[in-house]
Amino acid sequence: MPVAPHPSHHAQRQDLWSERDEACRQLRRNIRRQRRNLSPDVQQQAAIQAKQRLLQLLDELIVTGHPINTVSLYFSGDGELDTTALFPALWQQGIQTCLPVLHPFTPGNLLFLRYRADSPMTLNRFGIPEPKLDARQIVLPSQLDVLLTPLVAFDAKGNRMGMGGGYYDRTLTHPHMKALAVGYAHDCQQVETLPLAPWDKPLPIIITPTSTLDNRSDFFD
Repeated sequence: MPVAPHPSHHAQRQDLWSERDEACRQLRRNIRRQRRNLSPDVQQQAAIQAKQRLLQLLDELIVTGHPINTVSLYFSGDGELDTTALFPALWQQGIQTCLPVLHPFTPGNLLFLRYRADSPMTLNRFGIPEPKLDARQIVLPSQLDVLLTPLVAFDAKGNRMGMGGGYYDRTLTHPHMKALAVGYAHDCQQVETLPLAPWDKPLPIIITPTSTLDNRSDFFD
C-alpha cells in the first residue's frame, strides 16, 4: 500500500521554493539596478561591441553552411544592452527581423511578427512596443534561424534568469523551435551561480560586449 508523503516533507519543499523565489527577486533587483546605473557612454560603447560580436557570429554561421534568413530581436529597456542598431545592421545584409508579441489567445506565450521600420506598432500591457497583430506577418517558430534572448542574469554554463514571466522559457521549449538561442547581456549581468528551477533551459550562446560565451558543444554533440 503506497505511503503518503509526510506533511513535513511538503513543508520543506515549500520552504525551499520560497527561499529560491526570494533569492531570484533579490538577484533581479541587484542586476537591474547595476544595468540602470551604467553611464550613457558605457551603454553606447557596450552596444557597439556587442553588435560586432553578434554580426561576427552570424557571419560564422553563414560560412559554415547555416543560412540566416530570419532573426528575432527585441526592443531593449530598463538598462538592457541596447539593441537599436541591430535592426538596420541586419536589414543591410538582407536578413529579415521579427519581434515577439504577447500571444492574444494563450496567456504566457509569444508570437513572432515580421518587423520593418514602417511596421504599425502598439504598446503591450507591459508598455513594450510590438507590431500590431497581423496574421500575414506571423513568423512560425520553425522559421526562425536565430532567437536573440533577453535576460537579467546568467552564469558561465549558459543558465539564464529572465524577468520571471516564463515567456522565453516556454518559447525555448516549443517543439518546433529550431532557432539558435543567443543571450544578449552586459558583462555585469554574469554571476557565479543562479537559483535554478527544473524547467530553466540554458542558452548555447551568450554575447556580452567583451565575450562570446559558447556552450554549443554541450547542446549539439
